[in-house]
Amino acid sequence: MDDPSLLGLGDVELIAAEKIQPRAGRLDLLLYDEQLNRRYEVELMLGATDPSHIIRSIEYWDIERRRYPAYDHVAVLVAEDITSRFLNVMALLAGSIPLIAIQVVALQVGDKIALHFVRVLDQTALREDDTHDSAGGDGRGGGETTDRAFWQAKVSPEVLARCDAVAELMHELTGESYELIYHKVVIDIERSGGGETPIWVNPQKTLLRVGAYVPDPEAWAKRFDDVGQLATLRRGNKAVAASFKPQDFDAHRELLKEFFQVALNADGAAVE
Repeated sequence: MDDPSLLGLGDVELIAAEKIQPRAGRLDLLLYDEQLNRRYEVELMLGATDPSHIIRSIEYWDIERRRYPAYDHVAVLVAEDITSRFLNVMALLAGSIPLIAIQVVALQVGDKIALHFVRVLDQTALREDDTHDSAGGDGRGGGETTDRAFWQAKVSPEVLARCDAVAELMHELTGESYELIYHKVVIDIERSGGGETPIWVNPQKTLLRVGAYVPDPEAWAKRFDDVGQLATLRRGNKAVAASFKPQDFDAHRELLKEFFQVALNADGAAVE
């Protein structure tokens, strides 16, 4: 697919087409939304929906989420006709599986055929995999520990520099020294000499997700949204993660300092 945005899933990029799955056939499309840190496992089919394609789309979703737990994953089924019978079945499944169903409508425009993609089911908010805890790390850690070189090979120098800037902002607030603890999923910010904090970062190729456990996370998500920065509730709605491009991080340093201060104050109160 030359332009995957036609599906209406946002600003996504094509990672793979016809991706071979172990003992499970081929995944039609694997799409990635960097800002949401989300992957879409897309199953395409001609004609009306049938049980085999529903099962296949969920199977591909399950394989990918187990292999790549650092991302949110959503199963997507695209079909020419999604009958009410199977739509009801998918709605039931979507109670525990993030699932999107898209119906393709063909329109005659002059001597050409135009395709219109209509989202008839969207249940993604029910599942919020927290990349901060999803890889099996202890406590607040993000999975297996690694080193800075691991992240230098994955993200831009500008993004990694903003990870350092998070620790620097925290030092400005408290006078304490902080260091980055590198994991394969996220980077924790800890007090030098040991001691967890409620703050972590999740670097992407060109942007940085900054997360923290804070009181009233919904209010903080709105504050980030109000200044144009995407924010989502995490970890059972107890934390917030906001996404920043390097230049946006610099532009909102004062807001981030306030965010960190609230998180650190609340964490200190909890410890006491």
